[in-house]
Amino acid sequence: MIEFTQRDILRGKLVEPAWYKGHIESLEKKLAAKGDSTNYNYEITLLKNADNGDEKFAGVPVTVNFNTKAKGFMIGFFAAMGAEITAGARFNEDNAVGKDIELYITNEEYDGRMINKCKHQYRPVGADVAAV
Repeated sequence: MIEFTQRDILRGKLVEPAWYKGHIESLEKKLAAKGDSTNYNYEITLLKNADNGDEKFAGVPVTVNFNTKAKGFMIGFFAAMGAEITAGARFNEDNAVGKDIELYITNEEYDGRMINKCKHQYRPVGADVAAV
């Protein structure tokens, strides 16, 4: 028997492209397919539209992916949570879990279907929209 949770159902819900406040629920670390790098997959639950407070897409889970071969994409993610990024700085990737972040979600075609996608645009929670 297969049973679906509300989260399973919401995972396929397409959201309107916008800035969203999200809560970082978990981190999955796994070896990349070629075995020469690590993938970091953060599961983030959308809480509300960060600009107008609309909760129409609250609860929709999105995954944000990083790979150790392209660490530069992580800079904005950690900076949005207050980290100062400098050469040689080190961060424990697990510490992001449990924090809130604002991220821009757009839609993209993947395997013939539309999905929610974060193209690595982040800002601190409550950021001045005019300054971003």
